[in-house]
Amino acid sequence: MAIIQTLDQLEALYGEPMQLALTKEVDHLTDLHRAYVEASPFVLVATSGPGGLDCSPRGDPAGFVRVLDSRTLAMPDRRGNNRLDTLRNIVADPRIGLLFLVPGIGITLRVNGTAQISTDSELCDSFAMGDKRPTTVVVVTTTSVYTQCPKALIRAHLWDPAGFRDAADLPTVGEIMAAITAGEFDGKAYDDAYPERVRQTIY
Repeated sequence: MAIIQTLDQLEALYGEPMQLALTKEVDHLTDLHRAYVEASPFVLVATSGPGGLDCSPRGDPAGFVRVLDSRTLAMPDRRGNNRLDTLRNIVADPRIGLLFLVPGIGITLRVNGTAQISTDSELCDSFAMGDKRPTTVVVVTTTSVYTQCPKALIRAHLWDPAGFRDAADLPTVGEIMAAITAGEFDGKAYDDAYPERVRQTIY
């Protein structure tokens, strides 16, 4: 297998980046960028720490990532499984990458920056859903903001319902857990209880 080992080898293959790809990158959110953040109900969050890399999904009603000012975003940390992969990484290494998706739209928004984990009561209260408030809020200071062209989503036909799969086509979490524990985990019981568990713990 031929492996690229130097930047010179890599750049010889691909050449110079398109000028637009460089020009579009700024260190702050413009009002036009803000429109994508406020329309997005789903963001992928990438972090790095001593234990390795993590890329986690975050979702809520559109606009759940709040623009505090042109350099600052705030995102509630909703109830999860308490692995805390993202939060542990932020404590060790504040660098963060966000990829905002808007259903039906091919263009995505990329935001890179540094993050802090806030326990400010007023801020956490402001993100409450009913009587359920997040334990913390991730506050991001932007260092790089730019749009990503839609080619990947076009190739994937991501928003085309014709390509949507039925859940029955893929193994369930319970089935996977049963397989990796050689049957010690009761996968069927887990799967059967999951819809009610989600209903009770979504926030």
